[in-house]
Amino acid sequence: MRNYKVERIKDNEKKPTRYYSSRQEKNVANKFDGVRTSNSGATPFDKSDVKLANFLIECKTKTKDSEQISIKKEWLDKLKSESCFMGKDYSALVFNFGPSNNYNYVIIDEFLFKLLVDKIDEIRDRYDDAGNVI
Repeated sequence: MRNYKVERIKDNEKKPTRYYSSRQEKNVANKFDGVRTSNSGATPFDKSDVKLANFLIECKTKTKDSEQISIKKEWLDKLKSESCFMGKDYSALVFNFGPSNNYNYVIIDEFLFKLLVDKIDEIRDRYDDAGNVI
């Protein structure tokens, strides 16, 4: 039986879809001092794409540059379930708009966003308008 791979052409060179995903996962793991999950979380005991001490991160990228990406609720539901299974308190979906977009966007739930807002306010309250510690 023949093994078919989904491939995209970039600069007249064929690269498998996994190439783009792997590149993004390495980028995210490096930025956050995380560890890439073997086989992109496809094992029964190790889930998601990148693990941090208290976070599970799922990465999504396009194989060619795009102006839009569709986010599926099932990705977020699965990520939440996997983070509980893996004993992680928090999870995030990291995505970008294709290979030449080195900037990622992060989707987190409302509870975590509230923690982030409160922490930023707490830090900001320690400084005056000139940036001096109060």
